[in-house]
Formats: sequence, structure tokens, C-alpha cells
Amino acid sequence: MKFDSLLDEVNGLGKFQILIVILLVVPRFILPCHFLLNNFIAAMPSHHCNITALVDGDIFENLTQEQRLTVSIPAQEDGTLSSCEMFPQPQLHLLYGPSNTTDTPAVECQNGWVYDTSTFTSTIATEVNLENGTLICHDEILHAKQELFYNMSAFMTCRFGRKSMLLLSYVCAMGFGLTSAFSSSYTMFAVMRFFTGLGLTGIIHNIKYHQLVSTGIEWVDVQHRTLIGVIGSMAWTVGNMLLAGLAYAVNDWRSLLITVTAPLGFAIITWWIPESARWLIANGKVEKAHFYLQKCAKCNRKQEFSSKIKPEVKFLCSQFDLFSFQSNKSYTYVDLVRTPKMRKLAILSGMVWLASTYYGISLNISGFGLNIYLTHFIYAAIEFPAKLMVYFFLDKIGRRHCQAGTLLLTGTCIAINIFLSKDMWLFRTIVAIVGKGLSEASFTTVFLYTTELYPTVVRQNGMGYNSFMGRLGASITPLVLLLEDVWKLLPQVIICALAMLSGLVALLLPETHNIRLPETIEDIENIWYFDSKTLL
Repeated sequence: MKFDSLLDEVNGLGKFQILIVILLVVPRFILPCHFLLNNFIAAMPSHHCNITALVDGDIFENLTQEQRLTVSIPAQEDGTLSSCEMFPQPQLHLLYGPSNTTDTPAVECQNGWVYDTSTFTSTIATEVNLENGTLICHDEILHAKQELFYNMSAFMTCRFGRKSMLLLSYVCAMGFGLTSAFSSSYTMFAVMRFFTGLGLTGIIHNIKYHQLVSTGIEWVDVQHRTLIGVIGSMAWTVGNMLLAGLAYAVNDWRSLLITVTAPLGFAIITWWIPESARWLIANGKVEKAHFYLQKCAKCNRKQEFSSKIKPEVKFLCSQFDLFSFQSNKSYTYVDLVRTPKMRKLAILSGMVWLASTYYGISLNISGFGLNIYLTHFIYAAIEFPAKLMVYFFLDKIGRRHCQAGTLLLTGTCIAINIFLSKDMWLFRTIVAIVGKGLSEASFTTVFLYTTELYPTVVRQNGMGYNSFMGRLGASITPLVLLLEDVWKLLPQVIICALAMLSGLVALLLPETHNIRLPETIEDIENIWYFDSKTLL
């Protein structure tokens, strides 16, 4: 009996699986509040040089604030006031209109900056700049999340167990997250957020792995993989929408950081999530696998099959031996590239994850003429219909075509906006929102698709590697957005090209719809893995 047949006997989607999903929903609400938090706490409000010393005198008593700015700060080509320059002396002649005959000298800000606090009371940028008296005059996003330890988290999880690492990750993320809110300097803040990011990567690794593998793949039967994967992803969407409301209500960066970090304490309920029986069998832990499968059978009211579970589990372990699998063997990331077809699979899936445009679009929410909070909320809300679309099409056209189609359509939306005039801001916003929905659809698909591609013995490592590639793409997104200083459209061109390329690469991957999960590397290397008819 194969493991998928064993799941059918104990009910592949019963009360046991539903309880696990409920336990997993809680932390999924909290995580997006951290991963997109920099849109708000690291925002750069509009600002100009502090002109208090320049206009301090009787001559300016009768001037309005607007007139004081006119004679003190040079205007740019588009008519807006410069953010980084001021006049060394008041230019009173500018009160009568722009001067075309006199080259008015300008110098860098001499006494710091004044920030617009109508949207944000304070952010990291404003507070650090006011304290240190220095400012980088670019509208860049400070990307504080640390993703470099994603693979280390996967290694430690395999070594010490998922539940132990999950608990440690929660404690680390909550402790350092709260400490970062009380940072007295930017250096302290950066260090604290580094370790917060370390904890968050452990959480996101274990939760996503449990959600899409332990629950959506390894505990649920073939017919319900898509349903569970989409339900878990919906929780992320709700948390993303919640972030917009929290940021609007709490517009001080320290208070907002505390607000989104404190709920991590409630997410400790994930400790009660059972280990994956499939993973336990793959690692030779027969008794534990038997224990959890019996609990599943009893919870799903399949007591009559409970006595047959132990022999079936032992038989499954012997099946691994038939494939030359040693239960005491420790698989590493090297096994992802050791054999030809595994290497091809790792390279192609890594390219799809690296070029994912989800964070590229999610982190660029200020260029469509709408309030930043409203734009973020709309970008999050569009994920609902996108994920419902994914649920329908994943089973209709398959994983591969759904993955490729959503990425190619995302690139198309970005390409359309490149050629649209900024005067058509409403149409540009609609196209951008549709592109965001398609991007989220591709992001939802890639999690389910990737976990189905990798065999059980290296699925943890495969997800860790691919997620790292995705985080690597996310970490360079702010740098890509900075390229608008070179050419305004360059960031959109790059993101569009990557979306199109990753869509074409996805077409080279094998289809996994209605195919039982591969268990060993030998399954991948055997030609029958790519023949769906033999795996139904």
C-alpha cells in the first residue's frame, strides 16, 4: 500500500486535517505584517531643508509659509521644491515670479530637514536623519528583513525537528522584534531587526512547510492538495489587508512595530501541530509515524483501520529500502544537484522563484496617485479573487500551465503600464492592481507546485533552497527600484522581463496534477516520474 492509499483509508480530509489547518491560520495572519512592514516604518515622507535660521527676521513677518519656502528653496523642473537644496540667502525677487535672467546659487541643506507628518508621525528615516543630521536624498526603501539564514533554518529544522525550531523561532522573533522598537540608534535597530529576521525566517520556513507540505501535501490526499494550499494562502491575504488598517491607525513606527510583533505570542499554538507521518517514515521513525497515523484515524472516526496501520507503516519503510534508501542517511543540499534530473529540477524551479514579482510589486505601492494605505489595502484585497482563480485553474489546466500563465500575464500588465501615460492614472492603477493579483496567483501556485515537485527525502531542503532564491529576489527589489534614478522606467522593464522569463522557464518543469508525491531521489531520476499516467 502506498502512503496516499493509506491516507485514503484514514480519510484524507477529515477532522484531524481541519484542526491542523485552523492551528496554522493564526500565525499566517501575523507573518505578512512583518514581511511588508517596511512599506510603512521605513517610508520617506516628503521633506525640505529647515529654513528657520534663514527666514528668522522682521522682513519675513508678513510672508506666508508658502512664500517663505519660495524665497528659500529652489524649485525643480516639475515645479516642486527641492528636497536637498536651499538658497544661502533669501531670494526675494522670486516672490514676483520665476527668474529667467539670474542664475540663483543653491547649496545643500545647512540645518537639517523638515518632514511632512500628515501621513506618518515618524518613520525610521525621519528619526534617524533628525538625530544624525545626514540624509540620503533618494526615495529608497530600507529593506531590513534578513533572509540570509533561510537555508540554515532548514538545516537546523532537519537536525533538531520542526516543532523545536518553530518554538525557538517564535521566541527569537518576538524578543528581538520588541527590542528593536526601543532602539536608541540606527545601528542597534539594524542589529535587532537582523535577529528578528532570523526568527521570522524560521517561522516562515516551518509554517509554510507545514502548511503546504505537512498539511497541504503530506497529510492530505491528492484530491484536496489544492484546496488546503489555497485556504492557507488566504490567511496570508487577510493579514496583508490587516497591515494596512494597523498602519493607518498607528502611524508612529515604534508603536506600529510593537503592535505587529506582540501577537507572535499567541502563535505559539502551532506547537500542537503533529509531525508529518510521511516525513517520519522517510526518516525511519516508525513508532512516531504509527502514533500520529493512529491519532488521525481515531480523530477521523476510522477506528476499524487503526489496527492495520502499524503493519502498513513498516511495509512503507521497507519500500524505501527497495529504492536503496537508508533511513539513517542525512540528506543535504548537495543532493539537490548530485543527479542530472534533480539538478535540472533545482535550477529551473530556482529560476522561477528568483524571478517572482510578488515582492517587487508589493514593495512599490506609492506610484499610482492613491493614498499609500488605500493602495496597500487594494493590493492585498485583489489577492482574494486571484487565489480563487488559482483554485479553479490548478485543477483545470494543471500546475505548470497555471504557473507559466500567471507569470506571463503579470509581465504583460507591467509592460502595458510602461507605455501608458501618467495622465491615465486611473487606468494605470487598474492594470497595476490586476498585475498584482496575477503576481499573487503565481506566488500561491509556486508554493504548491514546488512542494509537489521535490521528493520526500529532500523536500525540506528543496523548499529551503527555493524559498531562499525567492527571498534573494525580494532583497534586491529595493535596489532595482532605485534604478529609476538612471531611467524612470528601468525598474518596470527589469521586473517585466524577469516575469516573462520565469513564465517561460516554468513551461520546462514537469506537471504534477493528480500525481502521487515522489518519495526518493530515485523517483525523480526514473523516467516514469514524468509520466503522469503511471502515477495516478
